[in-house]
Amino acid sequence: MRTLTGLQPSGKLHLGNYFASIKPMIEKQNNSDDEMFIFVANYHAMTSLSDAKSLKANTLEAAAAFLSLGIDPQRSTFWVQSDIKDVLELYWILSQLTPMGLLERAHAYKDKVAKGLEAHHGLFSYPVLMAADILLFNAQKVPVGKDQIQHVEIARDLALKFNNAYGEIFTLPEAQVAQNVATVPGTDGAKMSKSYKNTIDIFSDAKTLKKQCSSIVTDSTPLEEPKDWQNCNIYAIAKLFLNEQEQANLQDRYSKGGEGYGHFKMYLNELTWNYFAPAREKFQYYMNNQNEIIDILHHGAKKAKKTSDEIMAKVRDAVGIY
Repeated sequence: MRTLTGLQPSGKLHLGNYFASIKPMIEKQNNSDDEMFIFVANYHAMTSLSDAKSLKANTLEAAAAFLSLGIDPQRSTFWVQSDIKDVLELYWILSQLTPMGLLERAHAYKDKVAKGLEAHHGLFSYPVLMAADILLFNAQKVPVGKDQIQHVEIARDLALKFNNAYGEIFTLPEAQVAQNVATVPGTDGAKMSKSYKNTIDIFSDAKTLKKQCSSIVTDSTPLEEPKDWQNCNIYAIAKLFLNEQEQANLQDRYSKGGEGYGHFKMYLNELTWNYFAPAREKFQYYMNNQNEIIDILHHGAKKAKKTSDEIMAKVRDAVGIY
């Protein structure tokens, strides 16, 4: 079984990235026999990040974060998207099979435009590039959040169209969603996203983390009154760190009253800071030794290219590219 995932280096990693994508990937890497393909999606990041200096810096920072959080380049194939140029060629070839109506129905595009992102071709055709990422490595499973399920379905549709036209070359991928953490809420209760500026960042300093946790939206229930944990943004985030007994204990604290939301925000702040303490130390090491990151990524790209070369040779032959 081959599993593939990518994460954009368009900003600092946050809890939504970790619990919806990175943590499940690390667990699968460490506890299964699956082939793991993991990449930093810097081409995708260009849809929302136009500053060259920031993109380069963010790419290395994202790679350092992946490694610090547990991605093992010995167990997984780990690279930067732009190191495998085949993905752009496949993106163009798949574009010839992509109906406009299919992309016009993509809700992620509509959502991002509604949030103020510029409506350009790169953003519109994003699902085709994502399809190329997936199909270029014949990935069978693609761990995603709920908002990305449609994009995996588009990749599957394009694989079917290509196979029907040219023969069985591409594997049909399936989205893999952990239902209990498919959508991690942000500080405002909406989906946690860099685009919405409602994140709690993994590698922020103590002051920033405290500020982000303190900004979580709550209701006006008085301190002495019981609190509704079922509809509380703080609880919805905190439970991701907790086992069943710990969740039950936190629910009891909410139900008893006598504690304000400030206490629960402080608790979440401590949970987050302590949980990522080992990763934070590794992250600082990698950021101070960036040549090590570059060597790891180049090695991963060589491994990835062996797979992509095989698949692209079949694709070129099928469509008549000399």
